[in-house]
Amino acid sequence: MIPDRDTCLAAVASRDARFDGTFYTAVTSTGIYCRPSCPARTPRPAHLEFHPSAASAQAAGFRACKRCRPDAVPGSPEWDARADVTARAMRLIGDGVVDREGVDGLASRLGYSVRQVQRLTLDELGATPLSLARVQRAHTARILLTTTALPLAEVAFAAGFGSIRTFNDTVAQVYAATPSALRGRAREGGHTDSGLLELRLRLAFRAPFDPSNVFGHLAATAVPGVEEWRDGAYRRTLRLPHGPGFVALAPRADHVAARLHLSDPRDLTPALGRCRRLLDLDADPVAVDDALSSDPVLAPLVARAPGRRVPRTVDGDEFALRAVLGQQVSTAAARTHAARLVERFGEPVADPIGGGLTHLFPEAGTLVDLPPGTLAFPASRQATLSGLAEALASGRVDLSPGAERDEARARLAALRGIGPWTVEMVAMRSLGDPDAFPVTDLGMRRAAERLGVVDLPALARAWRPWRAYATQYLWAVDDHPINRLPQEDS
Repeated sequence: MIPDRDTCLAAVASRDARFDGTFYTAVTSTGIYCRPSCPARTPRPAHLEFHPSAASAQAAGFRACKRCRPDAVPGSPEWDARADVTARAMRLIGDGVVDREGVDGLASRLGYSVRQVQRLTLDELGATPLSLARVQRAHTARILLTTTALPLAEVAFAAGFGSIRTFNDTVAQVYAATPSALRGRAREGGHTDSGLLELRLRLAFRAPFDPSNVFGHLAATAVPGVEEWRDGAYRRTLRLPHGPGFVALAPRADHVAARLHLSDPRDLTPALGRCRRLLDLDADPVAVDDALSSDPVLAPLVARAPGRRVPRTVDGDEFALRAVLGQQVSTAAARTHAARLVERFGEPVADPIGGGLTHLFPEAGTLVDLPPGTLAFPASRQATLSGLAEALASGRVDLSPGAERDEARARLAALRGIGPWTVEMVAMRSLGDPDAFPVTDLGMRRAAERLGVVDLPALARAWRPWRAYATQYLWAVDDHPINRLPQEDS
């Protein structure tokens, strides 16, 4: 998975941040591993070895650099772009499945034996799923230690460690410091008057990052009660494994500022993973834009606003249900339909800052048998919504981070009332398919007309495997609110 040695050496010599998270640099003379862009003095090539994962470097006896913090880099873009078993496993590990269900649960979700999954991750990443999860636990522990005043025992169990001793040993091995030393001075963060744990974090990304279409889309399609744009940030409720949560995400020049409120600190790992996935923060914009810029139609659009990301979702089922609500109606009408469902079937929650977040989006199981006339649209579409809800609730359609994309597409397409537009939108937003292409979308047709493109499907063959990103640039041809940052709070 990692580049050849000459490419790695060149990346380290130039401190190329594009490779952060793609591979890790281990220095044999110091016993430390770093990100490729580490600002420290570049070691001699003879003292460098390269690892495909932080877990691999740690297994070889290296500890994390305290200067460049290699555990805080964006994740490898491979895991969102690829659809193979290893990529599916990495997405599930990132969502905390190993912490909640163990390696057996991970293997079961993938449809493979534990031995097969371990072999796949060892071959490509130099580490087992348990070792990969252990690195993630250490990173979660460091965040809790440095941003909250939680007691050390609470930090240990919230990060997923089974015992205080394992917690102490892991932190010492990874960071060459005790948990107390890593924490340093007392922190102000912790539980608020509402009983929720509040954390303020910086989410890293690879430059360039144009936040306009991602945040514009999320704000323009926000469902009242579940989402809102307030004080320069996109806010929403989160349905997490151990209870409801809230997040506010605000774009900054070199990071995305995240303010989290969690019912249970054990949900920090999945909450962060889902927020990163929502904003597509682990993408490699240079690779994507270089590929798309070779086309004369897209080249000027990419040059105008490089680094566009694909707005995704924190919950695959939620977006699929919302996609059906949005079939053949305006954005405003789709929001209205969704708001009615939320008010009637969503789980009430209390906004910790007194904003407009009032509910979690309804789970699929609550929408299976909707009473006739629940929504003001044709009975056939309400039947489609109920049919999709049943397929999601029963597991016949899997839109989780570890879903098999081709199978999910086929099962979606087999449902009554689910056409090509819905399938492609769900593939792009819920499944994270970088090649999803909603060619029948009205905005796409308008863009093609304005650009003088006669046969869009034929032209788009050259854009593979990045057609979902090409879609973002084509949508930007139209001056629509989804393509620009909100200027005022709504």
